[in-house]
Amino acid sequence: MKIAVTGANSSVGQNLLAQITTQDKITVVAGVRSDQAKASLPHSPRIETRIISYDDSAGLAKLFTSVDSVVHLAGILMENRQTSYASANVAATAAVVQAAKHSAVKHLVFISVIGADATADNAYFRSKGCAEKLVVESGISASIIRTPILLGRGTAGAKALLGAASQTKIKILDGGNYFMRPLDIDDLGVAILHCCESQSVGVTTHELAGPETISYRELVERTAKLLDREIKIAFMPIWLAKFGARISSILKGGGITPTVIDVITKDEVIQTNADTALGISLTSLQFTLEKITDKKQIS
Repeated sequence: MKIAVTGANSSVGQNLLAQITTQDKITVVAGVRSDQAKASLPHSPRIETRIISYDDSAGLAKLFTSVDSVVHLAGILMENRQTSYASANVAATAAVVQAAKHSAVKHLVFISVIGADATADNAYFRSKGCAEKLVVESGISASIIRTPILLGRGTAGAKALLGAASQTKIKILDGGNYFMRPLDIDDLGVAILHCCESQSVGVTTHELAGPETISYRELVERTAKLLDREIKIAFMPIWLAKFGARISSILKGGGITPTVIDVITKDEVIQTNADTALGISLTSLQFTLEKITDKKQIS
């Protein structure tokens, strides 16, 4: 099986490529947008790397030539002066869909987010929903995987969590009283490869979350305990954080915005977990936390 991966230098992409290096029957063409990103990828005879541009439809089509599945990982949560939700989340997906159609790709795997909705008031969730709509209407067999916060080495979620849990005192949005379903990034990699291998007919949307619902406050406390630290958590009003984020994002041209704060503090709720449908045996949250705090020896 041969797959193409866009956004291969992302934490999900890096993890997926690492998993593929342990497989005997999978090869991958990894697409990234710069030489620096290309240099960050793992080296393996089964991984071919190419620099791509989402404005170059012919180049994308060439990337997808003779592959069985395309895994589209590219996207952003935080905008900046150069990149917006419209370009990174919607236009890039449109380009991938068109190139996949041109190259007669058999199956498309799109990584989305829990809460994605093309009619959402939140601009980030709306952009991911619009991207999903492009995939659904493409005419290509596809698997859409909506994910919660991802935890694992290199993920933004793990870095933020470790940063918070390493403090003695910290103020957390709303005191951390919002609920999450953290998913181990290794589990997502298994799910992606399952979709590439099974290539289900039509378009299927999966909501894949971790096995435990937990408040962010408790998540920070459990992580701090694994780090052998005592932490005092104080309450930061969301309205105050949004006010500061609005001013800061205007001055910086991006970063944390009120939109991002709404995404971070939204309860991660799903109707049916797709772990069984995707052939996943979910990693326990405790084991995931032990991995990211180096308390578990990984063989």
